[in-house]
Amino acid sequence: MIVAFSVSPLGTGESVAPAVARAVRVVRESGLPNETTAMFTSVEGEWDEVMDVVKRAVQAAGEGAHRVSLTLKADIREGMTDGLTSKVEHLEHELSE
Repeated sequence: MIVAFSVSPLGTGESVAPAVARAVRVVRESGLPNETTAMFTSVEGEWDEVMDVVKRAVQAAGEGAHRVSLTLKADIREGMTDGLTSKVEHLEHELSE
């Protein structure tokens, strides 16, 4: 599965960069394939391992906050591997024709 998520603490001031960095650090240290863009972090793997990483990332982002906002989108596809890159490669191929 691939999960794209965005997490942000609420009530901690205008900049959420330190909190988001804590969350992204959890994802990167997980060893799972991942990618961070301006709006979302995507992580790929098996259901339990991906959801564990998301949970720990939310906890890390929420340190010092009483409330956390989480937006999550999942692509659950049995047997799919390397979806983070192959899906983009297929799109780029279509665009080049």
